[in-house]
Amino acid sequence: MKLDIIGDIHGCYEEFKALTIHLGYKWDDDVPKHPEGRQLAFVGDLTDRGPFSLKVAALVHELVIHQKAAYYSPGNHCNKLYRFFLGRNVQKTHGLETTVAEYEALPPKEQKSIRAKFIELYENSPLYHVLDKGNLIVCHAGIRGDYIGKVNNKVKTFVLYGDITGEAHPDGSPVRRDWAKQYKGKAWIVYGHTPVSEPRFINRTVNIDTGAVFGGKLTALRYPEMDTVSVSSSMPLVEEKFRTFEG
Repeated sequence: MKLDIIGDIHGCYEEFKALTIHLGYKWDDDVPKHPEGRQLAFVGDLTDRGPFSLKVAALVHELVIHQKAAYYSPGNHCNKLYRFFLGRNVQKTHGLETTVAEYEALPPKEQKSIRAKFIELYENSPLYHVLDKGNLIVCHAGIRGDYIGKVNNKVKTFVLYGDITGEAHPDGSPVRRDWAKQYKGKAWIVYGHTPVSEPRFINRTVNIDTGAVFGGKLTALRYPEMDTVSVSSSMPLVEEKFRTFEG
């Protein structure tokens, strides 16, 4: 199994296209295909904040649902957009407002199409992927070793939001424990969610959210090679969004 696992895209379609080309993919009919049969995997948060959220969502739907040529696990922003499309009462904040603005600018027929595609993608994608005979986990915010193989509300909260304490920082962002530091499992866990300036390898976990939408980079992890490839973002740099870890 040879994969190129893509970090949080957040609507940065042009960066995603540039990254796949850098990885050797050829774009035929507006869809990336690798000549050696490598496949893409996505750690979620396809949408919000960036300029082309719906274009990214439609492309991932095509790859995952129609072509069955990629893997996707939803992130917290994906979950929120899904609830918006279901008509639930969600706050259009923290980036969702940009995706909603894109959506509301579309003609009704196109609105109906992208809404149906995203709901189908979300409802047919697992909370996390267990791949390569259990040697690889692809998920959004990470997963504790003892949660692998389980799906319940506690696991869902962890996978979508990380190891949150329930407390908040002064800026309103949630306080999260450094779960990766405690991980002792043998499977590689590849995830995103928390922007870091460089991919973070620790205890067979890799955080590949390098903050594309905050002016950092969009990063892919090549598996099983375990090396990373990045392209620079065209977005303005927002330094305070990047987390640093002690130790």
